[in-house]
Amino acid sequence: MRFSLTFCATLFLAVPAFADMKAQVLAPWNGKTVPAGQQCTLFGGKGMTPPFQVTGLPTGTAMVVVEFNDRSYRPLSSGGGHGTIGYNVKGSSAKLPAVPGLTAKMPRGVRVIKAARGTGDYRSAGYLPPCSGGKGNSYEAVVKAVNGAGKVTAKTKMALGRY
Repeated sequence: MRFSLTFCATLFLAVPAFADMKAQVLAPWNGKTVPAGQQCTLFGGKGMTPPFQVTGLPTGTAMVVVEFNDRSYRPLSSGGGHGTIGYNVKGSSAKLPAVPGLTAKMPRGVRVIKAARGTGDYRSAGYLPPCSGGKGNSYEAVVKAVNGAGKVTAKTKMALGRY
């Protein structure tokens, strides 16, 4: 019994403690339906990332990294299939702006970490807006707090909606 308690205590201490970070989309996004016009140009849109609010950022967070994914389309369903964008932040909360899709040109303090993995007509130099043609695909973002040393210190998910 003593070995088990010691082992459990050691295991518990070895797991990093993540802060109670939360992220939510802001208007015109609602997390249920992708707003009109926020889809890719192939389907008549000029999509941008959703603006969003992040709270509960751990002390020392230097950047919020967001992996955009299409949960319904396996090749782009994880790891930033629709692109990974980094936002410089300070403090325990941040209101992050919408940034343009289909380009690597970002506003000051924002950068493309990884371009979307789409190919052919779905190729993007940065964020690929929802591009399923209205088939009801489910889009989400994985939001990570990253400290100055590049270590992920907190992580959460944020529903973007269906398109």
